[in-house]
Amino acid sequence: MLPILGGVFLGWSLGANDASNVIGPAVSSRMLRFTTAATMASLFVLMGALLQGRSGIDTLSGLTRMNLHQAVLASISAAITVTLMTIGRLPVSTSQAVVGAILGIGLVNRHIDMTGLGKVVTCWVGTPVGGAIMAMVVYRTLAIVNNRLSLNLLESDALLRIGLVVASSYGAFALGANNAANVTAVFVGAGHLSVPSATLIGGLSIGLGILTFSKRVMVTVGSRLVRLDPFSALVVLLAEAITVHFYTFVGVPVSTSQAIIGAVIGIGLLKGIRTVNKRTLLSILSGWLLTPIIAAALVLAMLRYN
Repeated sequence: MLPILGGVFLGWSLGANDASNVIGPAVSSRMLRFTTAATMASLFVLMGALLQGRSGIDTLSGLTRMNLHQAVLASISAAITVTLMTIGRLPVSTSQAVVGAILGIGLVNRHIDMTGLGKVVTCWVGTPVGGAIMAMVVYRTLAIVNNRLSLNLLESDALLRIGLVVASSYGAFALGANNAANVTAVFVGAGHLSVPSATLIGGLSIGLGILTFSKRVMVTVGSRLVRLDPFSALVVLLAEAITVHFYTFVGVPVSTSQAIIGAVIGIGLLKGIRTVNKRTLLSILSGWLLTPIIAAALVLAMLRYN
């Protein structure tokens, strides 16, 4: 059980960082309380991990061969990287941290599945672009529906609250389904966990991170990059959830951070590029670039001194 604590640490850091992506807009727009949203998200993350978490595990566990000791170091390296970024209030990609650490192991073992790696990297590029495009499509579609309903202020507010609860729940489900692999795939690859055990541990540890340490990054996503009104928050959540869930069926764990930042930028582009805080955007992009590099460097350093 002790080696799995590295995976639990990684799941906790993933939940702390990525919860902002599924409930941040709803909380920041003051349509849901943090405690309510975090509890609900934790439950749906666990459901997603248990029901659809297998395909991503199959992909990541095949990127390179590793033993249990290397799997533990890969998890710890990725977890430290994501935690540092969370302290820095940057929404980063846990997938990139995990893959960066796996590649560090792969360099030492001189074995990397280049076909699988190419598939993963392609999906990394497609995630923020897909999030932006999906946000623009959802925004236009919901705007048309909203205009035709002709609701008064109270009716519109109630409908938005229901929509945010549904979208946040769907986003949490997609997070668990897609990202459980990031937490425990290396232990499946090392032959230390079965897939059902891996999805259970992944879902529980991500939920723990959401409940205990997710507020900091939420502020960055929900209010510092682009100011979101409740309607835009609903659009962003739906776009992120659809994008991430799509990649679950492709079998590649992707970043909810990149999906939702892409969606937020898509909203910003619709409202005018001046609404996008470019300094915050550059900080986030720098975090994305550095994440796999830091994770790979950390695991190589650990291997050297262990």
